[in-house]
Amino acid sequence: EDESEEEPKLKYERLSNGVTEILQKDAASCMTVHEKFLALGTHYGKVYLLDVQGNITQKFDVSPVKINQISLDESGEHMGVCSEDGKVQVFGLYSAEEFHETFDCPIKIVAVHPHFVRSHFKQFVTGGKKLLLYERGWMNRWKPSVLHEGEGNIRNVKWRGHLIAWANNMGVKILDMISKQRITNVPRDDISLRPDMYPCSLCWKDNLTLIIGWGNSVKICSVKERHASEMRDLPNRYVEIVFQFDTEFYISGLAPLCDQLVILSYVKEISEKTEVECCARPRLDIVQPLPESCEEISSDALTVRGFQENECRDYHLEYSEGESLFYIISPRDVVVAKERDQDDHIDWLLEKKKYEEALMAAEISQKTIKKHKILDIGLAYINHLVEKGEYDLAARKCQKILGKNTELWEFEVYKFKEIGQLKAISRYLPRRDPVLKPLIYEMVLHEFLESDYEGFATLIKEWPGDLYNNTIIVQAVVDHLKKDPQNRTLLRTLAELYTYDQRYGRALEIYLTLRHKDVFQLIHKHNLFSSIRDKIVLLMDFDSEKAVDMLLDNEDKISIDRVVEELENRPELQHVYLHKLFKRDHHKGQRYHEKQISLYAEYDRPNLLPFLRDSTHCPLEKALEICQQRNFVEETVYLLSRMGNSRSALKMIMEELQDVDKAIEFAKEQDDGELWEDLILYSIDKPPFITGLLNNIGTHVDPILLIHRIKEGMEIPNLRDSLVKILQDYNLQILLREGCKKILVADSLSLLKKMHRTQMKGVLVDEENICESCLSPILPSDASKSFSVVVFHCRHMFHKECLPVSNTVSPVQFCNICSAKHRGPGSAILEMKK
Repeated sequence: EDESEEEPKLKYERLSNGVTEILQKDAASCMTVHEKFLALGTHYGKVYLLDVQGNITQKFDVSPVKINQISLDESGEHMGVCSEDGKVQVFGLYSAEEFHETFDCPIKIVAVHPHFVRSHFKQFVTGGKKLLLYERGWMNRWKPSVLHEGEGNIRNVKWRGHLIAWANNMGVKILDMISKQRITNVPRDDISLRPDMYPCSLCWKDNLTLIIGWGNSVKICSVKERHASEMRDLPNRYVEIVFQFDTEFYISGLAPLCDQLVILSYVKEISEKTEVECCARPRLDIVQPLPESCEEISSDALTVRGFQENECRDYHLEYSEGESLFYIISPRDVVVAKERDQDDHIDWLLEKKKYEEALMAAEISQKTIKKHKILDIGLAYINHLVEKGEYDLAARKCQKILGKNTELWEFEVYKFKEIGQLKAISRYLPRRDPVLKPLIYEMVLHEFLESDYEGFATLIKEWPGDLYNNTIIVQAVVDHLKKDPQNRTLLRTLAELYTYDQRYGRALEIYLTLRHKDVFQLIHKHNLFSSIRDKIVLLMDFDSEKAVDMLLDNEDKISIDRVVEELENRPELQHVYLHKLFKRDHHKGQRYHEKQISLYAEYDRPNLLPFLRDSTHCPLEKALEICQQRNFVEETVYLLSRMGNSRSALKMIMEELQDVDKAIEFAKEQDDGELWEDLILYSIDKPPFITGLLNNIGTHVDPILLIHRIKEGMEIPNLRDSLVKILQDYNLQILLREGCKKILVADSLSLLKKMHRTQMKGVLVDEENICESCLSPILPSDASKSFSVVVFHCRHMFHKECLPVSNTVSPVQFCNICSAKHRGPGSAILEMKK
């Protein structure tokens, strides 16, 4: 009944079947849970064994009055029952073993040993005014012994392992059955509450952790071993309260859930109508214990039958440890709470319309969920998005949810058609694996063709041509073109459809008409060079750069001669083609080099001079004639110099260009003394030219030749600066020569020292070396004998007696072998004696 956005932690259902029949005529007083079955006690003294669905499997008539407590051992084979009339029975469910006892007071509690099935653990305790322990001894007789008395009625007992915890009017005690010692006393907090109306709830979380709930107080106690040094007369165990906190309502039951607690609470509230305190629905809370408080994880109000008439003592909470099942027992109802599984989580998400999260949760847990299917959740999600009007998102989710299911895809497409949203799903239709019926794709294309030419063109471009009947779509496009013949989008799309249909000729015509960039791609992809032989001019007009590159890349398919011929009437395009051809290869178009001179002169003069320089097949006379006609001075100068007429070229530079720097540069390139003489003669009566010569001539011609020819009294601009520059250049040349001389001397000295060090090094002489004259080993076999060896720096070795006598007077000897080969000096002698 919680309508908040926070998901509940537990789910609830009534225990029905046999339980419903029992509680129609009787009322539940207590219940005990085993992992295999349930044991329910009633106000009319009956005990029923139930399966987990609530079906009755066995019935016991124990007493005519209320059953107060049922206890089971861990094996589920032995049961202890006590009732309001003082009767106590302990018996085997599957054996004839039985114990009967009747007391003179109501027995509220009975607890059998957890391991009662074992012979040496035949023990149980009862709680009335005293806490009695019954042990079976000799001759199968049951011997009672008092464990505790004097503090009022025993209200609750829980036995776990070797520890017994019980509650009386004063508080909670724990007894160690091994040492038979009481190890703690936990007093109750609120002594104003009647213990019979607000009983204590006890529960063992494990063998050493006890949870106590009384009134609105919760304590979690841990049993610990006492250190040997602290024992003295104290028990060997003690209890530490590790968590303690108060709750908002009165506690009717407790149960552990991992590291959290499940608390059944009795609630009272003020009626809005009568303003009188009345009983409200009980609450089942999950809390996280903290040292001195708690954090509420979830809280659920339970609608149990007859909750308006129930008291705190009428509710009980039992749990099944292995399955995290919690049973809420009231006189007229038994409710089962269990942890919500992934199916429940998905149910809640779907209820809250959180389809995206539900789908993700189902995908993560697809191996464990039993109730839900990923596909069903996905379809519900798509429907939800369509209802909200989020058509694009719904269509996008179809890709993931519908996967390869063609039937579902087609169903969804028709659904989108009904609501007029075929365009929304068009982008997400599968194109391969799976492929839908052609009719589906044709239906979408017709939808676009009627209202959105651009969208239609996009689909034709993106979709493979085999998804639909190409002929039908081509006819539809042709019909639309009759209404709008110049529509570029439809024409472009028709060209693509012709391409899919391998009618490349028609596609090419449309592309050329549209001047579409894909024309070149189409030609390359489908090798349509034979179709463009008469369309070269059209291609060049459309994009000359791409057209020329394509033609040059495919010379084997369209020859150079054919292209030049086709472009004969368009010389500007012819020039572009031949220029690019010349850039790629200077020799391929050599037969057209003469024609290119005129083309460069007409359309591209900046590239004329580079062409003349790089071409080896260009007729120079023809080029000179054209350049002279058009008065192209630079080109004419180059041609004159190339034809050997350097003087005419220089004269043209001086007279036409009047550029002394260019004239000097030309003279430097030609490196001809006569040219320099002509240059000086021409410049001698022109002061600006003389200045230019003085500034640049110094490194090629002796400046004195120019200076001597200058007429006296001639006024020359910047003469002083020019003379200073000549002197500086001269000084620089002197410095360079001196620097080079120093470097040479230093290098010679360094090499001489290196040679001296090398020649001063010792030479290894061993048994493997031989005399170059007698060819016997250079060292004697007997090392004790004296010997004399001559070793030269060239590594030739001789016995001294084998060395030929030198004819020279010089005391220095040289290696005869190296001297004969004219190796020169460097074979100085190194004499060894012993």
